[in-house]
Amino acid sequence: MTSEAITPAISDRICKHMNDDHADAVLLYAKAFGNQTEATAAELLAIDPLGMDISARVNGDVVSVRVAFDRPLKDAEDAHHTLIDMLKQARG
Repeated sequence: MTSEAITPAISDRICKHMNDDHADAVLLYAKAFGNQTEATAAELLAIDPLGMDISARVNGDVVSVRVAFDRPLKDAEDAHHTLIDMLKQARG
């Protein structure tokens, strides 16, 4: 089975899923990997092979956060596994 490249359409699909079903994880990414420890809410805006763009609410302001991955992602399946691993690390 081959996985899909991370195109803008795939990015949109991943973002919608994460924001709708895993908003707590997106907030943890902003806090743990985006150095926004005061964030109270976050929304995943885009994901690409090198990282993800998050909009975080910090002390009443909306802050843009870029979280870089530790290596370039190969495809959508790699993104899925990487996001799970990052979540485990953030909760660690």
